[in-house]
Amino acid sequence: MTADAATTLTGYSLPLSPSGRASMLTPPPWHFSGDVLMVDYRVDPAAAAAFLPPGLDPGPDPGAAAAVFAQWQWCSGDGAERADPARNQFGEFLVLLACEFRGRPMARCPFAWVDQAVPMVRGWVQGMPKQFGVIHQSRPAAVGAGGPRLGAGGRFAGQLSVFGRRVVTASVELEGLAEQPPPLHTVPLAHTLHLPDWDGTGGLTERLVASEVGEVAFSEVWSGSARLDFDDVAGTDFAALAPVEVGRGHVFAYGETLLGGRPLGQPA
Repeated sequence: MTADAATTLTGYSLPLSPSGRASMLTPPPWHFSGDVLMVDYRVDPAAAAAFLPPGLDPGPDPGAAAAVFAQWQWCSGDGAERADPARNQFGEFLVLLACEFRGRPMARCPFAWVDQAVPMVRGWVQGMPKQFGVIHQSRPAAVGAGGPRLGAGGRFAGQLSVFGRRVVTASVELEGLAEQPPPLHTVPLAHTLHLPDWDGTGGLTERLVASEVGEVAFSEVWSGSARLDFDDVAGTDFAALAPVEVGRGHVFAYGETLLGGRPLGQPA
């Protein structure tokens, strides 16, 4: 291929191609609809603070955290992926830490796992530290005895396995409707854009960005007693964020449109 031909390669993400259609990622907006199992918990405040980069502070409730399982369906702005369930469905697990940016409540995601390639790469573009994992999660059943009901007495569970080892287990027994959604699922996420120094020129200067979302929608949120257990992931600091106290668990449906990112410190 000549140099002139190479200059015609385009795309929102790699791989580039003459038409641009080979890109793994489409440009935002990205629409998401999901079933969520979430457990509020507390982590050692010093450990949580150690995972916050410069610019983020623990805020008034240091150590507040959440473990989130979700089964997602997503599509691009034109909705094309809805006709391709092998592409538009994925499972996810992430940890959220309460924090603040200049007094504004936010959440930080120090660890995340997904079970498909596209959401993993999309996470890297956002600054989310997504890795491959195996996620299993109870989903509400409307009929039959094969699944839990979304109501009082319903029992829901989530499991994350990494490198063939079970790393996180969570369970929730629903008791009643919550008055409002869990706080850590209602605040912007603060990420760090980071690119390794592959070519020896210094790499990408790290910078904080916030996800910008719209069309946020919650179903009724059912809450109840919860259990949450962490194991270590070999070679990581994940165990430092294990629960020191477990709070309430929540089950709900959630939707949002991810519009893009905004450098923190700039006007909204």
